[in-house]
Formats: sequence, structure tokens, C-alpha cells
Amino acid sequence: MFFRSQHRRDCAAKQEERQRKLDGLPSSFFEACTETDNAVLDLPLSELVERHSAGSLSTASILNAYGKKVVSAQKATNCLAGVMIQEALVSTSSTSSDCKDIPERPKSLSGVPVSIKDCVDIEGYDTTVGYSSRVNHPASSSSAIVRLLHDAGAITHVKTTVPPGLLGLETSSDLFGRTSNPYNEKFSSGASTGGGGALLACRGSVIEIGTDLGGSVRIPAHFCGLYAMRSSIGRFPTQGALSPIPGLESVATISAPISRRLEDLEEFWKRVVEMRPWEYDHTCVPLPWRPVDLQETKLKFGVVWKDGIISPSPACRRALEWVCDALEKQGHEVVDFSPPSIPEGLNVGLQLCFGDGGAGFFKTLRKDEKLDPVMVAVRSLLGMPLLLKKFLARMTRKLTGDEVWASMLETLHLKSPAEERALVVSRDEYKERWHQAWENEGFDFLLTVPHALPAIPTGSAEKVTLVSASYMMIFNILDYVAGVLPVTFVDRKSDALPKDFMKSGDYKNMGLISKGAYSVYDADEMHGLPLGVQIVGRRFEEEKVLQGMKIVEDALEACDRKFIPREF
Repeated sequence: MFFRSQHRRDCAAKQEERQRKLDGLPSSFFEACTETDNAVLDLPLSELVERHSAGSLSTASILNAYGKKVVSAQKATNCLAGVMIQEALVSTSSTSSDCKDIPERPKSLSGVPVSIKDCVDIEGYDTTVGYSSRVNHPASSSSAIVRLLHDAGAITHVKTTVPPGLLGLETSSDLFGRTSNPYNEKFSSGASTGGGGALLACRGSVIEIGTDLGGSVRIPAHFCGLYAMRSSIGRFPTQGALSPIPGLESVATISAPISRRLEDLEEFWKRVVEMRPWEYDHTCVPLPWRPVDLQETKLKFGVVWKDGIISPSPACRRALEWVCDALEKQGHEVVDFSPPSIPEGLNVGLQLCFGDGGAGFFKTLRKDEKLDPVMVAVRSLLGMPLLLKKFLARMTRKLTGDEVWASMLETLHLKSPAEERALVVSRDEYKERWHQAWENEGFDFLLTVPHALPAIPTGSAEKVTLVSASYMMIFNILDYVAGVLPVTFVDRKSDALPKDFMKSGDYKNMGLISKGAYSVYDADEMHGLPLGVQIVGRRFEEEKVLQGMKIVEDALEACDRKFIPREF
């Protein structure tokens, strides 16, 4: 018998535990949804709460409908890290709040199934963050958002898969295997909230609680046809949600919800804030919900067409063009915007993230544990001698003129405390330039693609690179509010690259990072994958950005371009 490492034993044990939990579900969960089940699944969040609170819809009926979708989603995409449905059937009325002096809360999320990303603590359950070393170490207490959810009557029924350490473009790990995209199993569901994205697209939950450092809720929304919004730091409870890089404050990780419907996302946000999250989480700002109505307002949208690193693929550019056209037809002003250098801001942000040389991220990884390919590349870069990297940077500039890649080569290395503080100063100066540019233009919102590509093929992350998340991560660095909503689908004819594109001047003028990303773009293979758009507001404009997302969605519907997701 071959010796199995502790890593392999822990992976096998965790997968066996998950399967036992699934096998122990009622037999009805393995049957097709009935008309009654579908009626439950079709209920918007507000109506589901109303019926459950009134007693006309039972917890068992809700979990029977969503449980069937959980089972089928797991079979189709491998999206589950943990199953808590049986416990939810027994104990939905219990609460876990540590806020003993707080009066009884209204059950404003009564009966709402909420899935939890496997980096958010739930008392009594592992929080693996995709690492086998965290198996069999259940959390001693629940995170702030989980306590709030339980006090509000929500049902936390499953935990969802993540890549090891939460940084990557694909959700795949030794611990749980690969999570696929429901629209096409050959493609990624995104990361790092990829399990939640796949589950939601399969209608296995109403809300997913994810986290976002560089687009980790927005990438799955873009790849899987969903709605997500990252808030400013302090607006949504984050205590008890583990970060990819523990202790990093200069580019903070925030928690954020994803949903299948825009109205559910807004309702969920509103009800969470009305639960006074600052009384659960000391990091939350005591800022009540501020209703915004922009329906009769003519707005000004700035459009960022390129990030200076990877130009949008034809499919993603078309989705952005559709949105601009729809808004102009509704009388809104849409203008091009050239912001302060995104590569410059991203470079500062990445240096801050890996200023410890990657020690915080890589320390939990076991020797025989696989990483997302993009993080393998990051580890190689960080481990390379600085003199060699500076030499390679000079050669890159001389031979290719690729300033973006050259600057990454010579700046991503271990920093001294003084160097880190200087980077924080640079970050703040960069923020000020954005602030002035926005003030000068008088924008209400910015529009960008969420990513240069649709969902990427399995195994292609190393070619696409972590830098491709620039359209999203830049707003984490700025701490702006950014939402993603679905627009349309890839079309093999409309979105194909021009014939002989790889021989064209446009391709030859691309940098190395851009060429790597475009090497995986194939409109024919990607046909039918969702495409989103990103709408951005300034700090603490969560209510306004949600309204902006609604204006975009309404404008598309007015042009007969309403997004209709596939049903799984």
C-alpha cells in the first residue's frame, strides 16, 4: 500500500465528509423540482420573507426546493465545500448573536437561503480557505455576518468552494477538486467565490456571502451571469471572514453578497444595513441605509474603454457598447474617460499585497498541495533574485517595449517597512489624482468591462495572469463601490476576432500580458457564456450604485436586450 501524505489524507477525509452529508439528505432532494418547488425558487427575496414570516411557506418547503438545486448543482459543477441542510432543518429558529444587550431583531431575512464562502467562519464548521491544513479545525465562533444572518432569520445551508488561499482566476483545489461553470463545464466559474457563483447560477441559493480583494465576487458574477457589488471598506460586516493575506490593510479584503436578481441584491443590502451591522462588527461604519431615487434623473456616465494592459475582447467590448447605447437612448450623457494610469495604480497595489514577499499567503500551503497557476507564477516571480529581475526588466523594455511587464518584474519583491510606508503614500497620492479627475468631469458613474475576457478555459489561468483582474482590482485599491450585472452572452459570429488577427499590427503591438490573455480567447468555444458590465461609484455610494445598476438594466430592457439567464 502506497504511503499517503497528511495532505492527501485530509483531502480524502473532507471529500468523504461532504459526500456523507449529501447522502444523508432526504430522498426527495434527489428528485426533479416540481411546480411547487419552482414557484418557491421564483419568489423574490422580499416575497419569500413575507410568506415565510406569515407562516404560509415553511422552512421545509424552502429547503426542499433549494436543496434539490444544491444537489444538482454539486453534481454538475462541484461547487460545495460543506453541507448544513440537515442542521438548518432542525435549528433555523436558533440564533448565534453575541450581542446580548441588543433587543430582539426583526426577522427581516426570515427563510432566505444564504450560502457561505468557505473563508467565512461558522461556529462548529471548518473554515478551510481551500487549504487541507485547516481541515478538522472548526471555528469556535461565527463571523459577524453569519451571526447577523441568523438573528435576521436567514438559513445558512451550505458552504461553497474556493481556490487555495483565495487568490486565482479558477476555483480548483486538491481539497475539493475543480468547480466548473454551469454554462459550459470546460470553463471557469471564476474565483475566488467560484463555488458560490456556480451554485447561484444553478439556483441553489438566494444570496452568496463572498469576499473581494481584487474582484472575487465580481469575476464570478461576470463569468456566471449574476449580480454583485463590492462596497467601501466598513459598510458590510467582514469580521470573521479570512483574508488571502492576513493583516493586509493597505488593500483590504471586504465581504460582499452575490445574487441571481438585482432586486434581491438591493433588498439584501438594505436589510443587512437595517440590522445595524456596526453592532456586530467593530469595523463597520454606523451609516444607516440612505434611499436613492435616480429614475427621473439624467446622469453622466464616464466610460473606461481600456486599462492600458489588456484591451477588452470583442465580446466584452460589445457588452459595454450595448450598455452605452442603451443609456444614450434614455437621454443619459455617456462620455469617454481616460483615468489616471491604471497600470501605475495596479503596480502600487500589487506591491502592497506582496510586500512581505508572499510569506502571509504561502505559509499555510503544504509542500505537496497544488496552487492556482497564477499564484505559482507569482511565487516564482517573488522568489527570483532581484538582480536577475532587474536584468530581465531591462531586456523586456529593450526587446519588446512592454513597460507594464517590465515594471512588474523589477518592483514585486520583499519590501522594508520604510518602503511599504512609501508605497502607502504613493497609493494615497494616486487616490487623490482619481478624486480630482472625477470631480473635474462631474461623473455620476463610471462604466468598464469587468474583465477583458469572458469566462476563461479550464487550465488557462497562467496564460491570462492575475494582472488581468486590473479592471476590478483598481477599485479595491481606490476603495470605490463597484457593481457587476449581466448584459448578454458571447456570440460566435459577432464576437470573433478578425481573420489573421495574430498576424495583425494590433496583436504585434500588444504587451506580453495582453498576448497571453488573447491566446485563450475563442468566441466559437465561448459561445453562450455570460457577459457582464461593471458600474462604479465613489466611496460609500452603495445605494447609488445599486440604483445605477437598475438604470442600466432598465435601459437594456427598453432596447429589448433584457438579460435572461439559462435555467439549470
